[in-house]
Formats: sequence, C-alpha cells, structure tokens
Amino acid sequence: MAGKLRLVRISLPAPDRLQALRDRLKKPLIVRSAYRSPEHNRAVGGAPASKHMDGTAFDIAMANHDPGAFEAAARAVGFQGFGTYPRSGFMHIDLGPVRRWGEPFPARPTPFATEPPPARERLATSRTMKGGGTAGVATIGAAGVEVAEEILAETQGALEQLVPYLDGLRWAFIALAIAGIGLAIYARLDDWKKARR
Repeated sequence: MAGKLRLVRISLPAPDRLQALRDRLKKPLIVRSAYRSPEHNRAVGGAPASKHMDGTAFDIAMANHDPGAFEAAARAVGFQGFGTYPRSGFMHIDLGPVRRWGEPFPARPTPFATEPPPARERLATSRTMKGGGTAGVATIGAAGVEVAEEILAETQGALEQLVPYLDGLRWAFIALAIAGIGLAIYARLDDWKKARR
C-alpha cells in the first residue's frame, strides 16, 4: 500500500537566514520545529495562522545559547517574529511580521562563555606528520640500500668491500622507520587523550 505524497512548503529565504544566524553565532542551532502541515500544527496546538505552516518559522532550543544574544543575532539576519518559551527551553523565530510574545528567559547564574574555535595543529608542526614522515623517509632509505646492495653485489669489483657496511646501514634505516612509527602512534594517542582530535 503506497503512502500519501505530502508537499512540504518552505520559504526559500528561511533556510538561508537560518544559516546566516548559525554563522553569526558560530554555534550549532538545535531546531525543535520547522515546517508543520496544517494537521500536525493542529495536533501540537499551534496557532491557527502559524508561520510554521508557511515554512518561515523555526523553534530553536536555547540549551547552548544566551537568549538575549540569540535574539539580537536573529534580528540582525532578518528574523522579525519572536516567541519565548523559557519553560520549554526554546525560542520561536520567524520572518515576520514584526511581533513578540512570551515570558522572558530568566537570567542564568553562570553566563555563557564565548566558545573559541578549536585549536588546530598546523601540519608543518604536527608530531603525527613528523613521525609519519620519518617512517616514510626511513622506509625509502631502507629500500634504497637494498637496491644499492643488489647493484654492488652485481658489480663486485672495487666496491665489494662496501657490501658488509650496507647491511648495517639497512638495519639503521629500519630502526629509524620503527622509531618514526612509534612517534606517530605516541603523538596520536597523546592528542586523543588531550581531546585535540
């Protein structure tokens, strides 16, 4: 049995304004309600002419926002209708007309701290990259020694006395590769412990 096909109405500027708001706040937006069909709007007790049915309204959770700063940012990007629901923990915003309703959010005992962007490690100074690079160079070196040893073994002659030293050089490169891998693993685990990545 095929389900009913439903059309979802959304105002084209609405998602762009929502993204502009998210960019301005530099924090995620937790959207609790957006477009509602007339049936769903009635079922949740929405206003008869709710802007949710036009696709121009969003209910945004205030769990990670200061309501005053949120409202100011929403006004700045073009939202005009505001409804505050502190007991339910969200703010209604829509594209208009200009109006406001609801109770004010109570002052928080601890104000929201601004969230600095996460520190990013530059690849040039990354311990993981240095360890991986060391392992890569050492692996290439070990392979190069192997090739050189084969060439020298074939030529024999005057360079034959270098062959015993090449075996030691190969082991030195292998040890360096293992040390580089160990450094990369240590750096990755240390970064994980410090929640850098």
